Amino acid sequence: MMIQASAGFGMLYRLDLTKAAMELLSVLIERQESGGEVNASQAQLAARVGLSINSVNTAMALLESRKLVLRPETRKYRTYYLHPYVASYDSQEEMEEAIGEASERIAAGELPDISAPLYETAPPKRQPQAPLRAIRAAG
Repeated sequence: MMIQASAGFGMLYRLDLTKAAMELLSVLIERQESGGEVNASQAQLAARVGLSINSVNTAMALLESRKLVLRPETRKYRTYYLHPYVASYDSQEEMEEAIGEASERIAAGELPDISAPLYETAPPKRQPQAPLRAIRAAG
């Protein structure tokens, strides 16, 4: 059984993720190896989530833009890495070491921090629509 790091989960509500991105993140967390490496094609991920490949591609781009999913510089085919703050580990010691190293790398500018969108004001809330009502036809 792996131990899930939760440092990044406390801010998920601030990341403005779509439902598809949240579902994809859940599948990536489920499929990861210790340390956060995920080896899967977008077709495999799409089949697991029940989305089209285009939807998975869009959701993956959002997860990457928020730095929850990191890709190797070589963009190695089928390889994704979960940010160390949301990855799972084989032991408490391994997790503590990885989180400590990640914090140092973030401070040194070598690893991006999970990034929430910065709004000067909160995005507008969806306005409730007025109920529909029947109108008599003229004539």
